[in-house]
Amino acid sequence: MTQKIRVIVADDHDCVRVGVMRLLRTAPHIEIVGEAPDTRALAELLDTYACDVVVSDIGMPGIDGASNVVSFLRRLFRARPHPCVVVLTMICHAHMLSGLLHLGVAGIVDKRDTATSLIDAIEAAVSGRVYLSDQVRVAIDTSDAPPQPRAGVLSAREWEVFQLYVQGLAVHEIAARLQRSGKTISTQKRSAMRKLGLETENDLIDYARQIGLA
Repeated sequence: MTQKIRVIVADDHDCVRVGVMRLLRTAPHIEIVGEAPDTRALAELLDTYACDVVVSDIGMPGIDGASNVVSFLRRLFRARPHPCVVVLTMICHAHMLSGLLHLGVAGIVDKRDTATSLIDAIEAAVSGRVYLSDQVRVAIDTSDAPPQPRAGVLSAREWEVFQLYVQGLAVHEIAARLQRSGKTISTQKRSAMRKLGLETENDLIDYARQIGLA
């Protein structure tokens, strides 16, 4: 590659960021343009520096008191253009991994896989391909409902209903808060679950716990 791939590394663990940056610096075609310990710092970096790929953990402190980066990624993916995102994680729950793909991430790398997987994921992302490391692929392949990458992204309203529901609000309470009918809220909740590959209430709560919403 003649043009370097510009990367921002985001993780709330200092040792992980240092290790990732040390690895990426061994690749002459990759340039690290910033590092962030939380999504607020990540947002500031993205406003300041041109970036091709963001490498981020999913359980990182978020903006507005959230404990994950999902809400931030949703806003990021609505922008045009936006950098590709490669998630670096220890999560092996198939529904969670499916949800990340539905959200629009370009790659998922399990921290237990080989270090070169991350470089492969970055290269795939800038080439427009979806990359799954070995551990991630095994988790998805052994699930009952393999995800369809980049399909079924939740609408803003579905995501809003989903968040309120996993926070403990009943359908009628969400309807009252958002000034919509109970039927509309139920439909949006079911649609969100379907898009995320969640079949039962337990699946929904487990998924929410994995991304820090519950």
